[in-house]
Amino acid sequence: MNQVAQRYLGVWKRRLIQRRSGLSDSETAVYWLQTQRLFADLRIPDNAVPSLALEDLSDTHYLALCEQQGFAGVTQVDADICQWHRKMDYQPVSGEEDIGRMHFETSECLIETALDESYYEIWERLPGSLGACRGQWLQAADEPSRQGCLLLAGDYFLFAASRPTQLAPGNHLREMLCGPGSSTNPASLLACELSFGQHHAGRAPWTIECSTLPAQIGQPLLPPSVDPFAPDLFENDLVMSSLGVFTPAGGWRCAPDP
Repeated sequence: MNQVAQRYLGVWKRRLIQRRSGLSDSETAVYWLQTQRLFADLRIPDNAVPSLALEDLSDTHYLALCEQQGFAGVTQVDADICQWHRKMDYQPVSGEEDIGRMHFETSECLIETALDESYYEIWERLPGSLGACRGQWLQAADEPSRQGCLLLAGDYFLFAASRPTQLAPGNHLREMLCGPGSSTNPASLLACELSFGQHHAGRAPWTIECSTLPAQIGQPLLPPSVDPFAPDLFENDLVMSSLGVFTPAGGWRCAPDP
């Protein structure tokens, strides 16, 4: 699979999605960070969920968190067709393709249209995401089936990590929370982290601005002592042993792109 063209690299924020049904959304916080091959995408609805640990949230809050989306994997671009191959997902794996037709209105504004024209999305690149762009796929040292990634673009990062306990395939988290045979441990269903923010070039903590885990908003992903531009960033023991809320017991290790 070839590398993604330079013009796609950086962080894209969705301004609008308009569906053929007439429904539209400009309120959900949606960020797509694209590197040369790896991508991660985070989508947080405008729901009022307090900044508490998952175990301290109410059933109503759990239902709100079920509406979040986030995924990561590898991007493939062929002419104007872009396909995102999801290798980890906040929602249950459904088998549906994630694919769209792309048109650059300007270098900083991108229009995505469904192949069947059922929706279109307007994306705008964050100016601070231009510059150094890199990413690393990760796997838990003690459980290789558990995967994640740390992606960097300009001043931004997006960390993604799958759950300690994998989900069964399905249609939606909501069904697993409320449907027949629903889980008796809702927090474990929601323990998938995607955290987005800015690293401030190591001058301050890597601050999380948006996350699938509400308690992480405003918290540091990594301390300012971690240089985001260091060539050995992914060999740093501090990084690999402390990334994320649900860090594997043996830490993370670098893995080939999925």
